[in-house]
Amino acid sequence: MNEKQQTRLLESSSRFSPPPGVRLSYGTAGFRADASLLHSTVFRIGILAALRSLKTKSVIGLMITASHNKVSDNGVKIADPSGGMLSQHWEPFADALANAPDSQHLLQLIDEFVKKENIALEGRSAEVLLGRDTRPSGEALLEAAKQGIGSITGAVAVDMGVLTTPQLHWMVRARNKGIKVTEADYYDQLSSSFRCLIDLTPQGSEFNKMNEKLIVDGANGVGGEKLVVLKKILNDLDIEIRNFDKGGVLNEGVGADYVQKEKVVPRGFGPPDVGMRCASLDGDADRLVYFSVLSNASDKIDLVDGDKILSLFALYIKDQLTVLNKVEGDKENKSYQASLGVVQTAYANGASTDYLKHAGLEVVLTPTGVKYLHEKAAEYDIGIYFEANGHGTILFSDGFLHWLEGRSAELALTSKGTEQEMATLRLLAVSKLINQAVGDALSGLLLVEAILQHMGWSIQRWNELYNDFPSRQLKVKVLDRTAVVTTNAETVVVKPLGIQERINAETAKYPRGRCFIRPSGTEDVIRVYAEANTEEAADKLATSVAQLVDQFLGFGGS
Repeated sequence: MNEKQQTRLLESSSRFSPPPGVRLSYGTAGFRADASLLHSTVFRIGILAALRSLKTKSVIGLMITASHNKVSDNGVKIADPSGGMLSQHWEPFADALANAPDSQHLLQLIDEFVKKENIALEGRSAEVLLGRDTRPSGEALLEAAKQGIGSITGAVAVDMGVLTTPQLHWMVRARNKGIKVTEADYYDQLSSSFRCLIDLTPQGSEFNKMNEKLIVDGANGVGGEKLVVLKKILNDLDIEIRNFDKGGVLNEGVGADYVQKEKVVPRGFGPPDVGMRCASLDGDADRLVYFSVLSNASDKIDLVDGDKILSLFALYIKDQLTVLNKVEGDKENKSYQASLGVVQTAYANGASTDYLKHAGLEVVLTPTGVKYLHEKAAEYDIGIYFEANGHGTILFSDGFLHWLEGRSAELALTSKGTEQEMATLRLLAVSKLINQAVGDALSGLLLVEAILQHMGWSIQRWNELYNDFPSRQLKVKVLDRTAVVTTNAETVVVKPLGIQERINAETAKYPRGRCFIRPSGTEDVIRVYAEANTEEAADKLATSVAQLVDQFLGFGGS
């Protein structure tokens, strides 16, 4: 870094002093905190985004959002060239940047990292796409990000405006495939792919078009606003959108996180909606859950969470692959046997995992965190992952899509109108409708609606795929969370010695018992998850294992 570059960086960083006594850590959600504490952090992550663009010679994304957090919070996260999350290799650098005590330390960190990563700062250009959600603090933080990006010579910040988080990730992915895209292109791709799937819905008595409309909770956030735009484009989609028109507070008593955790109706829903198909987005529209209002209580719901969305998608895709792999005489077509994998974490309800395995699907577990799920799903021709909270997507390998396009063209000439051709067209439409960069509540919602129509299923029929096992989650305060080391996708404790045997002994006392512990990624607590055949048993199992954790790690209270 030459003297001119150093001076430029020092001048700009001097305007963004870090708040004293605040230490932040970059995780799956990037950095999140009260918005008033984030100006220096967002400025510095603007620098990181510019350096990442120079290093990868690609377009990078920077999103200002705190997703399902309260409206006074905000955050910042990076979208890598693939549209996915920031490389784990760069996360320690993000932490170091955010927590550098002053401009001189910041400059030293950057200089050392640039040399270590062999990043050329001269004669190169960098491009960072910026997006923000609807939080009042977003505009000022966006300006901080622009100044951070601009402090690196040759780096350009492109403000894409108010977006959902998945829209920004989608744009970054497209730009790095050489496609110049706008928000309008996002809507065009989703709407045309959705119409294609609806047009391919089988005709016949068992596939009656659903009459009931969909009612969507927009979480008083950006997702509701963007869904209004989609509704205008898809004017034949019977949908009613609530909690989107600035009248309520972002994520307060509304949104997918609230609905999934509390299992009650969001504000603006009640007895008149009994039996209707309802859905809820989160604050930045990367999570989606469905629900129906129960008739026996005004605030209680039947939740259809991410596990059931995953199951619906997996069944549909498996059916299309089954059709695709059949030819005349019922002989199997051996030209391309696509691998289909379902990826979950240990937090997926055991009933969903059992159901998927019994349906003949390959199910694998990863550690908790979207970055692990996404990475594993990418190993398959078609990889599907979802967390119970409603965040997930479907990934298609480039090789499989290339083969599928060729197969579709071949069938259009030789077998027009056959079920095989329909199956290829459906899979191609799914690959374009689903957001392969990241979980996307809007694209996921349209895919759910298309598949339910294909199946002729009500939300009640969908929810009957399986019954969740009762579960309970607790957290136990500990002196040092790193004292707990796990393996097997965080389901088995390696250290401290002896605790796993005690957990096994407790779990064996309860029918359908399942229990694991794992250290939190952000605070000194150990998280306990338990399942059993009844709510009471799940509660008892979780409590007894929490007591074991306290005994072994010796904090003296939970």
